[in-house]
Amino acid sequence: MSARPTLAVVGATGAVGTVLLDLLSTREDVWGGIRLVASPRSAGRRLRVRGEELEVLALAEDVFAGVDVAMFDVPDEVARRWAPVAAARGAVVVDNSAAFRMNADVPLVVPEVNAWAARTRPRGIIASPNCSTLSMIVAVGALHAEYGVDQLVVATYQAASGAGQAGIDTLHDQLHKVAGDRSLGTHPGDVRRVIGDDLGPFPAPLALNVVPWAGSLRDAGWSSEEMKIREETRKILGLPALRVTATCVRVPVVTTHSLVVHAVFEREIDVEAAREAFRDAPGVVLADDPGRGEFPTPVDVVGTDPTWVGRVRQSLDDPCAVDFFVCGDNLRKGAALNTAQIAELVAAELSSS
Repeated sequence: MSARPTLAVVGATGAVGTVLLDLLSTREDVWGGIRLVASPRSAGRRLRVRGEELEVLALAEDVFAGVDVAMFDVPDEVARRWAPVAAARGAVVVDNSAAFRMNADVPLVVPEVNAWAARTRPRGIIASPNCSTLSMIVAVGALHAEYGVDQLVVATYQAASGAGQAGIDTLHDQLHKVAGDRSLGTHPGDVRRVIGDDLGPFPAPLALNVVPWAGSLRDAGWSSEEMKIREETRKILGLPALRVTATCVRVPVVTTHSLVVHAVFEREIDVEAAREAFRDAPGVVLADDPGRGEFPTPVDVVGTDPTWVGRVRQSLDDPCAVDFFVCGDNLRKGAALNTAQIAELVAAELSSS
């Protein structure tokens, strides 16, 4: 293919879709035509991409005619129905939903870690991981390449935006209700009484609180978010028996997930060597000088593309283990950016064929 490939963005009007359009306008332009696609209720809207306004088309089979690559950011059930349709029409689908991530014949790709897997797509579909996995896997992958990861124990601190626009709106509404009352949080149930039943997608108040739950219930008390981190990390690293334990916590942050990672490796790892691996890793920024107050936090990381790493420490009890803190914008690298990076890999392959 000598001409630049044609791209379709499915879910262009959503929160992640909006970030995708920004990335298309600011990253290297590798695309020919671009089609914006969304639900029928959003059809007809005009959105600006690459300096021009494009009309949003209603999702239907014919929108994929002549499309080479289709980026999907839609609910799982929509992806299950329409991604195979796009693939059958000849498009390579890059899907950001959970619909196909664990299918054996669909690669799960993080370009900094397993870019080669994007070339293997028997169903014509490539999956992008969950935002929590993406917030840490680039950093973990950098160490795994050198030392061979043997076990991960992870705690996440997930932003409200991970629950969609409803999560963002709920947090802001709750913050408005509790603002200015300095007595709140000093007696059992006082925050609940002020917030009332306005819990949105969360099982407990998020303002002035942390909630040790994200996702839906799975076997033995684990949540779907915790199992995604386990299963997706195994698949991305090609380690089906990797020991992974995760506890997911929702925190009153609008955007940017954080994680504490205890990583055990197959051989001894020196903390300075770990820092050097982070410095050299593509897509990773090391900010690690706690004596000077330098470490990543969500309010500093939000709106940026890299995975930020700090608080790197040698385990006190295991010479084969290190501990570190990670932050990543869950709407950028955690969703839109990884999807765009995968699509760019495919575009380069198509352009050279």
